[in-house]
Amino acid sequence: MARVFITGSTDGLGRAAAASLLEAGHEVIVHARSSHRIPAVQHLLDRGAQCVTGDLAVVDEVRKIADQANGIGRIDAVIHNAGVLNGAALLPVNVVAPYLLTALIPGPRRLIYLSSGMHRGGDPGMDGLDWAGRTTTASYSTTKLHVTALSAAVARLFPNVASNAVDPGWVPTRMGGRSAPDSLELGHRTQDWLATSDDPAALTTGGYWYHQRHQTPHPAANDPQFQDALMAQLATHTGVTFPESTAP
Repeated sequence: MARVFITGSTDGLGRAAAASLLEAGHEVIVHARSSHRIPAVQHLLDRGAQCVTGDLAVVDEVRKIADQANGIGRIDAVIHNAGVLNGAALLPVNVVAPYLLTALIPGPRRLIYLSSGMHRGGDPGMDGLDWAGRTTTASYSTTKLHVTALSAAVARLFPNVASNAVDPGWVPTRMGGRSAPDSLELGHRTQDWLATSDDPAALTTGGYWYHQRHQTPHPAANDPQFQDALMAQLATHTGVTFPESTAP
């Protein structure tokens, strides 16, 4: 039995993964942006899940989310599921929050970062990015390129941690829309598998996955120079660097 923390789990893929993992007998920590969103996961709490709250767009609240999660006990896996599709919060939610949570939650041996096939259209340029989200300076595709590179960087820097990125497909969630052609169940199955399975393939690191199959990401994602430039900007913005933190 594993204890799995899932960000952005009040709807869509995050909530579906939480329900699936609970059904399989694992401990689950769900995340809601605020207490007003807790009713959306009450049925999971009734089944034994625990909940942390906080706005991933605000650095101080991300720190509080990490404190709440750490207070529950050792976490075996984190699924960085939360994301937004547009707006000024793109960089804070899609990139800064996963970076900071990775740095501030010690112990997980499995980290899963939600990417998108759209990351291949991302811009690898690093100039002029407003990590605080005061203005919109990056597209959704670019933020997903960033988080894919973050996953690969963690795999490179911490070989004892299984760090992988997942393209869940275009699924019928609030973000994907009702007409999305992919399966919601298949959309979270890879995350569940990477978080808990003893399958040797699920214990590998540095992968980019789609429906439990390896795919080839944007070349920049696996470029150490791009990874290092990204990590340097995130460290400067947050004041947290991985070697000085308790992570991973």
